[in-house]
Amino acid sequence: MGPRLVDYLLYEPEDDGILWIKFNRPERMNALVGTAEEHATVAKVGEYMRAGDDDPNVRVIVLTGVGRGFCSGADMKRDIPDDVKGENLSGNRNIPEGPDHAREHFFHGFTKLHRDISLIRKPTIAMVNGPAVGSGMDMALHCDIRIGCENTRFIGYQQLGQIMENGGCYYLPKMLGLGRALEFAYVGQIDAQRAYEWGMLNHLVPAEQLETTTRDLCERIMRTPPMVQWISKRIMRAALDSSLETTMVLTSNAGGILQGSEDAQEARRAFLEKRRPVFKGR
Repeated sequence: MGPRLVDYLLYEPEDDGILWIKFNRPERMNALVGTAEEHATVAKVGEYMRAGDDDPNVRVIVLTGVGRGFCSGADMKRDIPDDVKGENLSGNRNIPEGPDHAREHFFHGFTKLHRDISLIRKPTIAMVNGPAVGSGMDMALHCDIRIGCENTRFIGYQQLGQIMENGGCYYLPKMLGLGRALEFAYVGQIDAQRAYEWGMLNHLVPAEQLETTTRDLCERIMRTPPMVQWISKRIMRAALDSSLETTMVLTSNAGGILQGSEDAQEARRAFLEKRRPVFKGR
């Protein structure tokens, strides 16, 4: 059973195994609708991601935006579509004053979403087709891989009196080093070329080649057994906060598990038979 669909976030699975999840408010540069509410964009991104993760026909999940922007984060004008308005809809920033209310607002909305993205088993790619602002930037950073073009920009909420959220504060020091991460934290924005040079983007290509490059990478990813990808992701994410000894134990255990898997046997047969393997994720 698939997710309950909304028109401001598209869920587009393809027969080749790619799932496209697209922010779809191009007239607002794909600003978010609400936060933790059931039909808000933040909740729906998590729901769509989990649905794709549970779908055996999906191999790679791509997050991107319709139009000129990736995602401009919270809708500061609170321009909320009528079909999702309700007495509990926060409109992103219309929350009661005080640190306790604000903490609950972020924890049940953005923090839950960021955790959802980071726990997805399948490969995730952010195709950053334009500005990624605030929460939009954090969602891109939580994806495994980021592909950008000359229109890509990463912008924080510093000028609005907020710090980066979980993606920026956790991943940027590890991706860029502390000095560069702090420079971004102080300045609040970075263009595509510097983002690529600093390591925020895996690939930087002309805008007209962005989708083709993303599809080509998805195709190459899908040639690898799903279990290898999932276990590699779990071990590497754990390695960010663990010792070499712990990582060695994890890789040894994983090697033993994978050696007897159906996909490993299929990979060996396909190699000997000089054909493309058919993986089942087992």
